This record gives sequence, structure tokens and C-alpha cells, in this order.
Amino acid sequence: MEWRDEGVILSVRPHGETSAIAELFTRAHGRHAGLVKGGRSRRMRPVLQIGNQVEATWKGRLAEHLGTFRVELVRAHAAEAMAAPAPLAALETLAAFTRLLPERDPHPNLYEVTLFVLGYLGEDEVWPALLVRWELTLLDELGFGLDLEQCAATGRREGLVYVSPRSGRAVSAEAGAPYKGRLLPLPPFLRDGPAAHIAREDIAAGFALTGHFLETRVLAPRGLALPEARGRLLSYLRV
Repeated sequence: MEWRDEGVILSVRPHGETSAIAELFTRAHGRHAGLVKGGRSRRMRPVLQIGNQVEATWKGRLAEHLGTFRVELVRAHAAEAMAAPAPLAALETLAAFTRLLPERDPHPNLYEVTLFVLGYLGEDEVWPALLVRWELTLLDELGFGLDLEQCAATGRREGLVYVSPRSGRAVSAEAGAPYKGRLLPLPPFLRDGPAAHIAREDIAAGFALTGHFLETRVLAPRGLALPEARGRLLSYLRV
């Protein structure tokens, strides 16, 4: 069997003296691993970096086999992110969360959003909000999407400022007033769409919102914790 696809490097581990096993998030074949012969060579090490976008050809006798990858670099996102610690931590966070997806299960929408975020890692005023939206998309792809379109209590679409930590549904200011101490803030950029400027406290609220549901609905049932890289990311962003 053989197929060709594009993908993003999620992880790389040594195999034998010269090879490596790379895990990719591909457009059409989902999260997929394969052996890269000579993957530890001087030529291949810069290619097999977490976050890099590659063209990959996979070959295997049977579909369920590990198979082998031949990869060609498309864009070196890892090298671009290394200029500052926050984008690098963002890249590592994104890769760690993507590995929660079922193996070999395609998620083309999330793949497109992933490329979009990676393309903006050099723009510090943009990518933190995009990463929050990426985490929301991941929750949706895993079956735990939030409903931020209308109030859970009234059904109205106006004045949404909270999210219920239990239901994952938006709540209006009026309906949530008696319970605001128990509700999560809904930052304006998730409620109203793109904005020219997003305040630091809104970014903090966005990461707190997605972090809560990733932790309680996705990670805790699997006995996992939020990635260490995400904690470093928030400290770098000072949120």
C-alpha cells in the first residue's frame, strides 16, 4: 500500500542507530506514524522537528502496519518559532493536544485550522487568540464542542458574557448574574468575532475557558493533565 499526503510533525523518537519513528498529523489520514529511514541523519534532523509542515509518502505491506515515511520539508515552522519562547511553547502545546486525536482518524477541518495558526506564529498580536480558537475546534472534533451561540437559560443571542462550566453553554449577563461566581467568563473575541485589539485579560479568559473543558472532559477521564508546555506558554504570555 502507498499514499501521499501533507502533514505536520507531532513527535519524533529514535529507532535503532540511524532511523526515527515520526508521528504526523496529516490532512487525509489523520494522526499517523511511520518509520523514517535515516531520520537521525544530519540532513533529516532539521526536517523532523515538531511543527514542521511536510509532504509525506507512506508505504506499508498492510494498512495496519507501521510502514515507512519519506518526508520532504514544506515549511519550517519549528525554526521560525525558535526566535521566541512563547511561539515555541505554543507549537509544542498544539502538537501535544493533537496527539489526543484517535490514530488514523481524519480531521481535515482541524488540520486546516492548525496550518492557519502555524502560519501566524510570527505575529504576536494575532496567534494567542487563534490558538484559543484552535483549542475550541479541538474540543468540537473530540465530541465536546461548546455552544456559545445562545443563552442556555433564555435562548437569546444577545448579551452573552458567561459559559456554564458544567454544560459548556453560553449564559447572558442577566440570566447569569445570580451565579456569576460559578460561571466562566466568555471573552468578547469568542462572542463577537475578530477584533482589532484583544486585551490580555481576554486572552487569559479564553485559555481558562478552553483549559477547563480540555482538562475536565478530555484529559481527566484519561488520567492525563494539561501539557507542561501549555503552562509555560501561559507564563510567557503573562496570562
